[in-house]
Amino acid sequence: MDDFHTSQPIFVQIRQRLTEMILRGSVGEGEALPSVRQIAADLSVNPLTVTKAFEALVDIGVVEKRRGLGMFVKTGARAELLAHERDKFLKEDWPRIAAQIKALDLDLSTLLSSSTATKVQKND
Repeated sequence: MDDFHTSQPIFVQIRQRLTEMILRGSVGEGEALPSVRQIAADLSVNPLTVTKAFEALVDIGVVEKRRGLGMFVKTGARAELLAHERDKFLKEDWPRIAAQIKALDLDLSTLLSSSTATKVQKND
């Protein structure tokens, strides 16, 4: 699980993994997230890096710290994360992707057929 890539800071990648855990339901609303020390040990990273990832989730209002107990997923966190991640995708990722689609002169039918082919390959 410690396969980080260099294109993003490690804390951003950890934040993304925690986000995915919440969105998939691996950790439900009201449940505790793994501790900072546990994640740091599992990923072989500095605990301050993990703390920074948690702080990013606290800042958007989906995780809360309970003194002496750890970090917990707040009620409504999944819906809040979905809204936040969709907004982030549309503002940050989509313009870059749309520009690349245009630069490569790809049309909708090509994209859709490629997407369908990818789904078929994954199911095999």
